[in-house]
Amino acid sequence: MKRSKRAPALLLSLMLLTALLCGCGRQEAETEPAPSVSPTASASVPEAAAEPERADGERFEAVIEIEGMAETIQLQHIRNETAGFAMDFDCEFFVRESESDRECFVWGYDDVVPPENYLEVSYSKEDPETVAAAVSEALSRDYAVTRETVTLDRAGDSIRLDASAAADGSGTTEVLQAVYIIPAPDGCRVARLHYIAEGSDGFGRRLSYLVNTISVMEAQGERSLSDDEALAAVRRYCCAVNPELADMVSAGEYPISWEIESADAPQIVVLFRSYTGAEVRYHIDPVSGQTDVTEFMPGISAEEEPTGEQINMWDYLDWWRS
Repeated sequence: MKRSKRAPALLLSLMLLTALLCGCGRQEAETEPAPSVSPTASASVPEAAAEPERADGERFEAVIEIEGMAETIQLQHIRNETAGFAMDFDCEFFVRESESDRECFVWGYDDVVPPENYLEVSYSKEDPETVAAAVSEALSRDYAVTRETVTLDRAGDSIRLDASAAADGSGTTEVLQAVYIIPAPDGCRVARLHYIAEGSDGFGRRLSYLVNTISVMEAQGERSLSDDEALAAVRRYCCAVNPELADMVSAGEYPISWEIESADAPQIVVLFRSYTGAEVRYHIDPVSGQTDVTEFMPGISAEEEPTGEQINMWDYLDWWRS
């Protein structure tokens, strides 16, 4: 058979066309954009789980280290909206005493009055530095006070005053105290730890853990003095006016007493029986704290007479004012 002269040329053309087609295919494959990946599908480092929002009264467990040992404790979340804070407390070992402007947690096994081991958290309308100065002055009567800035998990930077060494340099005191002053938009919140030196590692750790759960919120509602708070405020006021009064009460040489005479709305009446024999009555508006004072001297006065004193008992409620 005679071979056509066009065969080699035709074969070469076919080979060139195939090469061109394959090259174009590879180029298209190389330049085709990669499929987009949704951000939610991309690999990322997971964020730490947010702390759950707990309801008022909710109970749950937590593990803390006490004296080198892990211990599971039973906590209850509480909110005091009039005082402007929320926190957790150890509901298994502490008894809660609640007021409109404060919370107190007393060790359930304390059998003395006043208690030795407790945590008190209160509202203050004053700025942190003013409160820190007043607290330092009060504690300095018995303690060598040290100050530092600490960061609480839920409340941020706060002032911590430590009172564990005696003011006279004799060493550690029998009762230890620490006070946290937590800034707030409307003043501050004050947490006072009070516990005996014996077993201080346990009590100190427990109470410090509870302080670390405090969070500040806007104070709402109407604060109102309770009967006990009114009684304590009047006593502090009387001792502030007459600094020798506390020693006279301790000595027991004179019949001195304070008592709630009546607590009918809209006022609380506290009766102070003075060592002079006078009966001084403090008529307190529990919401505003404004107080009218009258005095009656049995056998001399015909009736109660106003003294003209202008007092607000809210100003004498806090322990550091005594």
